[in-house]
Amino acid sequence: MAKKSLSTGVKALDIVLGGGFPRKSLIVLAGSPGTGKTIFSAQFLYRGCVVHGEKGVYASFAESKNAFYENMAEFGFDFEKLEAAGKFRFLELSTVKEKALPTVIELILKEVTEIGAKRLVIDSFSALAQAFTDRHEGRVVLHSVISKIFRVYECTTLLIVEQQCESKKEVNLGIEGFVADGIIYLKRGSLAHRPLRELELLKMRGTPTPETHLAFTLKDGFTAFPAFKAKQVKKPQRFMPQPDTNGSYSTGSADLDKILGGGYQKGSPVLIEIGEEVSTFQYHLLLVPTAWNFIVQRRGVIVIPSAGADHNVVSKRAEEGGITSEELNSLVRVCIKEYPGIKLEPYIVSLMGNGISEDYARYLAVERELAERTSQPTLCITGADMLVGAYGIKDTLATLKLEATRIRETGSLGIVLLKPGYHRLAKILGAIAEVHLKVKQKHGKIFVYGVKPRTNLYALEVATAKGYILPKLTPII
Repeated sequence: MAKKSLSTGVKALDIVLGGGFPRKSLIVLAGSPGTGKTIFSAQFLYRGCVVHGEKGVYASFAESKNAFYENMAEFGFDFEKLEAAGKFRFLELSTVKEKALPTVIELILKEVTEIGAKRLVIDSFSALAQAFTDRHEGRVVLHSVISKIFRVYECTTLLIVEQQCESKKEVNLGIEGFVADGIIYLKRGSLAHRPLRELELLKMRGTPTPETHLAFTLKDGFTAFPAFKAKQVKKPQRFMPQPDTNGSYSTGSADLDKILGGGYQKGSPVLIEIGEEVSTFQYHLLLVPTAWNFIVQRRGVIVIPSAGADHNVVSKRAEEGGITSEELNSLVRVCIKEYPGIKLEPYIVSLMGNGISEDYARYLAVERELAERTSQPTLCITGADMLVGAYGIKDTLATLKLEATRIRETGSLGIVLLKPGYHRLAKILGAIAEVHLKVKQKHGKIFVYGVKPRTNLYALEVATAKGYILPKLTPII
């Protein structure tokens, strides 16, 4: 029995739609020029042929066959090979006039039936409809013919509709919007003054769509990102160290190293600013591999946890990277305020909280002992919100400034975590930091970008292939 759904060619969209588009359906793909409609459509056809064995036809009123083949080859789509194998047809219809429309429609039907196509793209319906003097009449006629294609010939049809004004809040569709089984709107927006591409599901008959917005990128094809989802490691392995390069400490993540040009420069104060609705696990994806990378190389790590990440969380994260109890007790120090009933493990350092000067002196003594014993630089992780809660903003800021200077002088690495609600502190710490990263959430998706160095947006996902959790960072382009 044939499946009720047909893959869209975009993995994340298939997941959201519960398998893909309904078979024998008409899907409108709308968007202004440059939003990725052609790439989406090409991927829909190409992966349909290669992965699912479903032949396809691309009827184009927009560009030539040669231009289409050349452009799509850049994404790894070899349509020329598919055409030679009889699995794909490209109809070049850019010179069609009104008087030739019956012939064009007949040609499309002929190509669909000849190769037994199960997928059809018409690019674009807007261009085809303009060929009629009476556009309303033309749309009605065309819809009757297109309906025949996807109903009678059981060919799922993707209809591209050009939107000239992206600033409008609503998609401007004609009768095709009412007839279509589904409507997908591709648009360009922004987040933190950086380009953000979004796919919006406006309509999909017979398919529950609790998630209607997906970010996407055009890197290496059309890749969409659903709401962030944590993954479980199936076969846990010990973290494998990443080498330091070009006077920098590796972040422990190849993706983040690449974004930062090799990692964090030695002697760098780093600020990771965390946005609203970003969970501890999500920002830990960027932070924890750096700590693992220090520990497995027998370097010390000293931590003042942020709110919501106590010493138990630190211990758990260490275990997830395959860090042994001996390594935890020998190389990690977690500074906390002592409270009744706490079991003071060897890696726990008690700060009395009587005053920031006294506690900072204690902190420095612990850090110095780690550095001397390992004969290596130390990673210092500080939750700024915890300091503010204990000592106030003024004393916290003064101490963090001193710490930034010390980090530079000793050639070690200091990472400050800053949660929402400290706008003034963020501006000052951002000015001090050599590296300033921000983590933000939108529509359930998590994005990372650099303020220093300035970068584009990157979609943050979880990678588990190596047997431990790492950040997967994909640029939005």
